[in-house]
Amino acid sequence: MDICNLTFTYPGAPRPALEGICLRIDQGEKVALVGPNGAGKSTLIKLVAGLERPPEKTISIYGNPVGECHHKTSYVPQRGDVDWNFPVTVRQVVMMGRYVHLGWLRRPRAEDHAAVQRALATMRLEDIAEQQIGALSGGQQQRVMIARCLAHEADLLLLDEPLNNLDMPTQELIFEVMDEVAAQGRTVIVTTHDLGILPMHFTRAVFLDRQIIADGFPSDVLTARTLLRAYGVHLHPHAGVWDDDLPH
Repeated sequence: MDICNLTFTYPGAPRPALEGICLRIDQGEKVALVGPNGAGKSTLIKLVAGLERPPEKTISIYGNPVGECHHKTSYVPQRGDVDWNFPVTVRQVVMMGRYVHLGWLRRPRAEDHAAVQRALATMRLEDIAEQQIGALSGGQQQRVMIARCLAHEADLLLLDEPLNNLDMPTQELIFEVMDEVAAQGRTVIVTTHDLGILPMHFTRAVFLDRQIIADGFPSDVLTARTLLRAYGVHLHPHAGVWDDDLPH
């Protein structure tokens, strides 16, 4: 995926949500998008997913413009953006991940049912596959959305705040799935506020505050200087900062 000089402003907004973004993300990377609220993390994810329209020739996904390769890109929204009262079962939601392959008015084939079953098994949802999504816990609902993403069998997975308010076993399951996906040569991009997980679970961290503040290996960019620029606060080693390189 290539992003070249991307600037994006919502209609009527006084300033750009993103400005001058340039990124190249290769296959097999596990990338965390990090930054304060309003930094543009979700906006960037939605632009790559094609949910917002980027300026022409600013985003290329596997050599194609956004919107021309939906079969290669899958998106998990923030849980708060989903209508959990919609009367569908877990299995039906996961099958939605296959719609891009089916097209309109086509019935699922054996291979589609198999992909759904694999996704349910991966996310440990088989025993609740026929339950209504509104009856599930928050952690189960998040697992359903990731299962839908896996059923898509996309090469680029975009996850917007997938770890919020989840228990540790559910988080660990998601990390395991991310590792498996990356080992297959697919790419995962995750927005998160949790700085502590970056060195353990990601190969790259991109700090945003409308512009790119830092980009690299988590252990290299997770510094007091980066946090000061991103969040506007001084943090010190005893407070959990790994490298205090600020001038005194």
